[in-house]
Amino acid sequence: MSGLAPIALFAYNRPAHLAAVAEALSRNPEAAQSRLFVFSDAAKSDAARAGVEKVRVRARALRGFRSVEVVEAPANLGVAKSITGGAGRLTAEFGRVIVLEDDLQPSPHFLRYMNDALDAYADDGRVASVHAYSYPVAGELPETFFLRGADCWGWGTWKRGWDLFEPDGRKLLAEIQRRGLAREFDFEGSYPYTQMLRDCIAGANDSWAVRWYASAFLRGKLTLYPGSAQVQNIGADGSGTHIGATRRFENADWGRPLRVGGIPVEESLPARRAFARFLAGLQPSMTRRLLGRLKRLVVEGAA
Repeated sequence: MSGLAPIALFAYNRPAHLAAVAEALSRNPEAAQSRLFVFSDAAKSDAARAGVEKVRVRARALRGFRSVEVVEAPANLGVAKSITGGAGRLTAEFGRVIVLEDDLQPSPHFLRYMNDALDAYADDGRVASVHAYSYPVAGELPETFFLRGADCWGWGTWKRGWDLFEPDGRKLLAEIQRRGLAREFDFEGSYPYTQMLRDCIAGANDSWAVRWYASAFLRGKLTLYPGSAQVQNIGADGSGTHIGATRRFENADWGRPLRVGGIPVEESLPARRAFARFLAGLQPSMTRRLLGRLKRLVVEGAA
């Protein structure tokens, strides 16, 4: 590895999750030589204030890294501004970054995989980013593989990759529609990413991730994925804002060491089809959750 990338760890008001992620990260052999930046967002409500302060206390006490810098936002930014701002800062300063959120527990091989991949494809303009998670699909995936676009559950990029990020969802949606790419953007209709982008434009969500995906997708850029996931989402326990309690995303066989490189720099169609089948299988449970939320809103509105 030519030089270890700085790690951006984003946290809000879940101190136990932050501690678990940081402890797992410190078990990576490369942690002792890695700079860790903990970006702590400020509370957006009185109810969150105590949790935010506990997160900051724990972050200041973290050890096991080359250095730890805690960046405490004085006012609430929200997850999108926090992540895009932190990624922008570190790619500008160091040329590359590894990004984790406080609900993504890394394997002991996470930093090796991420840094090896960031080195291997540093000068390949076809590759926008590196991803650490893969869905628990039926059947085996290649050891590593490429898909078009970008992703958000443990990822890394370079300044040249992050410079592609387009924050204006309207521009992205207009280009997807102009080029007739909505079905492909939605993984052959298996997941409503286009609707997610519309919702972002309407203010119904503030997803930086769908804009990151669209930004790379429209440029025809690729992201490297692992056949064995290098992170496990521990936030699917009902504690988070954007994902409910579910075990659908758990990988039974995760965290195996991976070799990086030596594969064609092109999209893996078998892996794309496997992802599309997995995403299509999520739709019934997602619909039930959405209907349940709508029913609660109706009941609360009538109360």
